[in-house]
Amino acid sequence: MGQLPAKCVLVLLDGLADRGHDCLGGLTPLQKAATPNLDRLAKEGACGHFHALSPGAALPSEAAHFFLMGYDQEVFPGRGYLEALGFGLELQPGDVAFLAHLAMFRPQEGRLSLVERKPRLEPNLAAELFRAAAEYASPLGLARLLPTKGSSGALILRGAGLSRRVTDSDPLLSGEPLLKPLPWAGHGEDLAARRTASLLSAYLQHAHQTLAEHPLNLARAEQGLAPVNGVVTQRAGQATPVEPVGLRWGLKVLSLSSAAIYRGVFRALGAEALLLEEREDPARDLAAKIEAALERLDDFDFIHVHSKAPDEAAHQKDPRLKARVIEALDAGLAGLVEASQKRGDLLIAVTGDHATPSSGEMVHSGECSPLLLHGAGVWQDAAAGFDEVRCAQGALGLLRGTELMQTILNYLDRGKLWGMRDSPADLPYYPGPREALILPRKA
Repeated sequence: MGQLPAKCVLVLLDGLADRGHDCLGGLTPLQKAATPNLDRLAKEGACGHFHALSPGAALPSEAAHFFLMGYDQEVFPGRGYLEALGFGLELQPGDVAFLAHLAMFRPQEGRLSLVERKPRLEPNLAAELFRAAAEYASPLGLARLLPTKGSSGALILRGAGLSRRVTDSDPLLSGEPLLKPLPWAGHGEDLAARRTASLLSAYLQHAHQTLAEHPLNLARAEQGLAPVNGVVTQRAGQATPVEPVGLRWGLKVLSLSSAAIYRGVFRALGAEALLLEEREDPARDLAAKIEAALERLDDFDFIHVHSKAPDEAAHQKDPRLKARVIEALDAGLAGLVEASQKRGDLLIAVTGDHATPSSGEMVHSGECSPLLLHGAGVWQDAAAGFDEVRCAQGALGLLRGTELMQTILNYLDRGKLWGMRDSPADLPYYPGPREALILPRKA
């Protein structure tokens, strides 16, 4: 391992960090799990903690990934836009996209009281209801409802002067009323936000009236079944101008995942992103993604390899299940550990995007994620293994947001000496995009 790393594989284990649980003797699922491959990488490298924003902040995955790649909150485009982009939906400049779900409501004193959101529906039924509520037009603009998966979809608003700065209509909790879309605080006088809120309100009323009268719902009522008679929306998004990730870090970036949202994030950042079929076995799934990453290292400098398995296990609120999933993922890392022993040009980074507690009411929580870096030139510190507690003994300390990519750039031997300016933009890497001085031709 004499040469310095020139390539980086970032293994992102979604929702990896957790809390201590009584059923595990006070340990986290990661502490409880047997992880020989992660422990080996940790012992041979440097460890620490990572938080994509700041400790204590509970982040959704798309925001955590956006911040991890070095971008600020001010240019985050919103989940709805990223989801639509990841599913390959047609978007035009200025469109506002929302996460949307079919829902069951009970009319009550002029309001719609939520019975169930995202109900499990037969594919044919869901498709027919999506078609029924697919389009709406008004002087304010157009609304299009497009299915993505199951009873979920995307609502796209199109028209002149629209804004993503509007509130959710999704009440989330059963018994709560469908919410009126409103401009964000501080944007009450913003004509674009007010127009968008009005267009969205009109669409939601149209969707309810259309679905309530649909023959399929009338038939459900005759069978004593609740009607699927509305749509809920949340997390509006709209394209924002961002510096392409390749220009920001001087790296050719590839993302390998099995979920559209991560393809959407990396496409929004101007990177290549591939969706790979998700395998049921977490070990085989991660091993296949690692193999695909290693095959592409000649063409890319930085490859993001994503597994959703820890997050999905934690959402089952079963700490033992999450520990078993982590053990399977560790087995899936065997090919990467083997490659690290053969290649001297490989920097391995392993961390999570956020914490997902496998008990309690929180969806995600604000604990930091364990982090390891492994490769030539990386310090070998005192961390004896890879988990939330032992990584605190590592030399990397706590890295936040853009600091992870800066540290990776440093270990790839591409960091620029502060104060140098070889290109008009003050970029963090060397060499940057620059021009050669052309000498005049001799007469």
